[in-house]
Amino acid sequence: MRRGTLQIAAAGAALLAAAAATGAILRSSREVDDGITSVALAGQVHARVILPAGYDDHPARRYPVVYFLHGLPGSSSSYQGNDWLVDAIAAAGPAILVIPQGARDSDSDPEYLDWGIGRDWATYVGTEVPRYIDAHYRTIASRRGRALVGLSAGGYGATVIGLNHVGRFSVIESWSGYFHPTDPSGTRALQRGPSTIVHTLVPVLRSDPRTTFLAFYVGRSDTRVRDENVRLDRELTAAHVPHLFELYRGGHQTALWQRHATGWLRLALRHLAPPS
Repeated sequence: MRRGTLQIAAAGAALLAAAAATGAILRSSREVDDGITSVALAGQVHARVILPAGYDDHPARRYPVVYFLHGLPGSSSSYQGNDWLVDAIAAAGPAILVIPQGARDSDSDPEYLDWGIGRDWATYVGTEVPRYIDAHYRTIASRRGRALVGLSAGGYGATVIGLNHVGRFSVIESWSGYFHPTDPSGTRALQRGPSTIVHTLVPVLRSDPRTTFLAFYVGRSDTRVRDENVRLDRELTAAHVPHLFELYRGGHQTALWQRHATGWLRLALRHLAPPS
């Protein structure tokens, strides 16, 4: 069901008011580059953890977590990029931001899927990372405290992992993502089975009694993935699955994601449990 833009429009006005305070907020936030020993990936990988302002001042307070997946192809250090997300989460509201490593130098485009021994990226992102974060940080350790968000290939990863783990994540957002696995060129589909194709997972949301907030957007000029986003919107509408879909001015570019980051992160947090 297509919804209006009221929720997103409100974020634009709020962003201007928040901008002046962002510098002070960021000065009191804290960042950790955390090494995680992964069974799924047969070794140590990393996650970038941004703790909100005041995290160390309130030792009893627990926070919702936004897990954010970067784009692909990537390298072992791609999770360290997208610094504008730090500003965006600070302006959106108090939450922990976690950006897991999504590739290795020798494995640059795993599509956030499970491939076998030492390459089970979906298991790492969908199971191991939340388990580690819940054990080492003050999180709201339930599905009502977890959002899975991503851009481009990360948008695909967030959607397909989220729909295969609806018991773990209650919010799923895709920013200019696609909805079936592709090769590094993004033009050839990979045959990895129905559980890797978002279109085949629509019945998961229709039949699950729990509320999952699913939202996605794409640029009008993004000819590579726009049509598939429109298709998914129509499929969800036909299945009477509540969701949010938006078309924005722009293409497959960082400028688009930066422009809407605070609004869409704020939207995610509105559907999660607040700090407590």
